[in-house]
Amino acid sequence: MRGIPGVTRISRPLLGALAGVTALLTAGALATPASAAPKPGTSTAVSTVSAGAQQQARDFWTSERMRAATPLDLVSVDGNLDGGSVPLKGAATTVAPSSPVAAVGKAVSDIGLLAFPNTGSQWSGGGAVVSTAGRVFFSYQGRTASCSGNAVTSANKSTVITAGHCVKLEGAWHTNWVFVPGYHDGQAPYGRWTASKTLSTPQWTASEDINYDVGAAVVAPLDGKLLTDVVGGQGLAFNTGYNLRMYSFGFPAAAPYDGEKFIYCSGTTNRDFLLSDDHGMNCNMTGGSSGGPWFTQFNESTGTGLLSSVNSFKYNFLPNRMYGPYFGADAQNLYQTAQTS
Repeated sequence: MRGIPGVTRISRPLLGALAGVTALLTAGALATPASAAPKPGTSTAVSTVSAGAQQQARDFWTSERMRAATPLDLVSVDGNLDGGSVPLKGAATTVAPSSPVAAVGKAVSDIGLLAFPNTGSQWSGGGAVVSTAGRVFFSYQGRTASCSGNAVTSANKSTVITAGHCVKLEGAWHTNWVFVPGYHDGQAPYGRWTASKTLSTPQWTASEDINYDVGAAVVAPLDGKLLTDVVGGQGLAFNTGYNLRMYSFGFPAAAPYDGEKFIYCSGTTNRDFLLSDDHGMNCNMTGGSSGGPWFTQFNESTGTGLLSSVNSFKYNFLPNRMYGPYFGADAQNLYQTAQTS
């Protein structure tokens, strides 16, 4: 893949040594000093997509373009990235998964327990997650790119949760944004769902504070149907603490992966003690998995759980450990804004 022109590399001391962070899609700085960011609890940032732009995105993403889309080059940022403000906590809140109008997904009655912990292998369990999760495609700086995302229970039945850098990066909202649930082999078995709005936390949109790397999209109806009526929606959990058993999913597209396989990791997470307040899990997924869901209370037999984080970044000196933001009050505000849009 080509390098990215104009990439900013920030160098700051950390205990006299150099540390590094690699975003799973991204270029540029992942955070700026906390003083530059909005205070926790401020309004979610929203970008509205016109009807014409929605149609353009739907037409743009042919099977050939989806197969050809790749994550941008992984870029290391040397130095101490200021983690910004600690995520604001609130009361523990959960939202239950929701079922589609008609059954979808692979039958799971004949599978046994899968490996736990697991650092990255193809998901063979079937269940609801194979239809609620999907690839996210968009244009970024004139290039085609991919992330991952997941449909969730929502009042508008149209909400997708992903990473903040999968909706906005380096000051610009992505264009031609579509969600393809159940993606495989260039195919869109449940359709290409175009964003009518993309959203992120104010801390991410203002300063790319890695603690708040959470994004969402409200997708337009497709063929007169709403997203979760077609594919179902996973539940969510906010303010539920650290050191949890979690499952992570995504469509990594950077080597050794190619974006065509649905990959999962699992394990007991720990709170990052370096530069963020994120969850950490041993996982070898690569670029393109950004925005893929992390579930607590995940049931392998049904493929359902509570979305509690998303794939966000890796330290370049810990290439086999994934980090995902804590879902606190601002992630909850983002979800509330999205589901009522």
